[in-house]
Amino acid sequence: MPGFTSAEVQNLKSLYEKAGQGHVFTYYDSLSEPEQKALFQQLQKIDPARVYKLRDLALNPPKEEGQAVVEPLPDSATASIIDSKPEDIQRWYDLGLDLIGKGEVAVVLLAGGQGTRLGSKAPKGCFDIKLPSHKSLFQIQAERILKIQELAAKRAADPSKAVIPWFIMTSGPTRGPTEKFFKKEKLDELSEEENASRAKGVPYFGLDPKNVTIFEQGVLPCITNDGKFMLSSKGKLAVAPDGNGGLYKALQDEGVLEKMRPNIKHIHTYCVDNCLAKVADPVFIGFAAEKKVKIATKVVRKRDAKESVGLILQKNGKPDVVEYSEIDDATRQATDSKQPDLLKFRAANIVNHYYSFEYLDGMGDAVNSLPPHVAKKKIPFFDTEKGEAVNPTSPNGIKLEQFVFDNFKWLNLNEFACLEVKREEEFSPLKNADPAQKADGSFEKQPEDSPTTSRRHIKEQGLRWVEAAGATVKNGDADKGLEVSPLTSYGGEGLESLKGQTIDKLSI
Repeated sequence: MPGFTSAEVQNLKSLYEKAGQGHVFTYYDSLSEPEQKALFQQLQKIDPARVYKLRDLALNPPKEEGQAVVEPLPDSATASIIDSKPEDIQRWYDLGLDLIGKGEVAVVLLAGGQGTRLGSKAPKGCFDIKLPSHKSLFQIQAERILKIQELAAKRAADPSKAVIPWFIMTSGPTRGPTEKFFKKEKLDELSEEENASRAKGVPYFGLDPKNVTIFEQGVLPCITNDGKFMLSSKGKLAVAPDGNGGLYKALQDEGVLEKMRPNIKHIHTYCVDNCLAKVADPVFIGFAAEKKVKIATKVVRKRDAKESVGLILQKNGKPDVVEYSEIDDATRQATDSKQPDLLKFRAANIVNHYYSFEYLDGMGDAVNSLPPHVAKKKIPFFDTEKGEAVNPTSPNGIKLEQFVFDNFKWLNLNEFACLEVKREEEFSPLKNADPAQKADGSFEKQPEDSPTTSRRHIKEQGLRWVEAAGATVKNGDADKGLEVSPLTSYGGEGLESLKGQTIDKLSI
């Protein structure tokens, strides 16, 4: 293995000792050569001095002087699909579609999560929400890319340029299964029935494999309460993904920015669990490009003052995200002086962002300054003093994670924009499993953000679209809905031929 020499090992050991973490080499000499190589490789990817600085920053964040002043973003930085003029929305759409047609738009998907909370061992993007088509979240989103490429190509000067490269950020546990899933290879994490069903489709869901890049976010060591890196075994460091804020460093470290560099100017980033995400949304891209901002974000309107969501706003004159827990009741319940029936602070963060390539490419070393957050956890570890594995019963250490929106505050207000979109059209996150059946045959209360709600929202959207086109749906569906394939329509367009028809299918 290149670099795996005794001198290189000693240099790495010295680096860790200097950072006060030499104990990670406690069992190195007793390991087999393959185990030594694996540990060396793992430790080589981590800068212990950087991690220590992140820990210190997380535990001792800079104190803000005086009382924080929060206000909604200025009108100049915001727009709303709900009350914008149709001609404005059309102009943004046309501009966004033109940029896609020139090959200047890329998509980055945050897909590091596993489906554990949903009862699945596979990556969350592989999950089947039980639509009539049984399409996974990955397939739904891939087909939206195919469709918007098709729409852009129809009006492009050179249709061959209407290609949207898709960059999928996974985590250590999800990278391998995600790659297999896209190649249509068998997944051990899925049942025989699920594997047989998905084997019928085409690899990469019809996308050209050379336009799909699966890469991996970084990790950070798990740390004891007194600042020591934890081992998960004699030859392995205990690590955890560095959060969705690890995106910025991963774009650099994994060569993604270099792949984008020749053509890409505009990037759309979103989360895999949102089944309604308008992937490479031309309206959003056109809106942000027209404003010439570095970052833009989509928001939905808060349901009510009690909804536990982060808010996009300005804090001390800078764009920011403030968590629900950080806001007092008076601020939560304040109403808009211009529209008293609306909340003053209503822009709910849905982690759906636009970046200019120029901004991401210019971040440089700033990716190492993204403020980390502390999560206190029960972390199984190998005790180097006792020489035994420990499975703790109470929190015994911390995991550090970074959030993708924590760099918003680095921008001036004129470098940032916010677009409010309709929740029912664009936001239905998948967070919770469907309720379990009780012993008496009844079910627990249906939670929000479950497979059932995701499925319902897609079918309700489809019903709205076809009824708006002048069709009638009578398909016997208990939910009174209809699944419209992304290959049929991206956002409700192209359904004119349905006018006057009665649809008795569950999907079209």
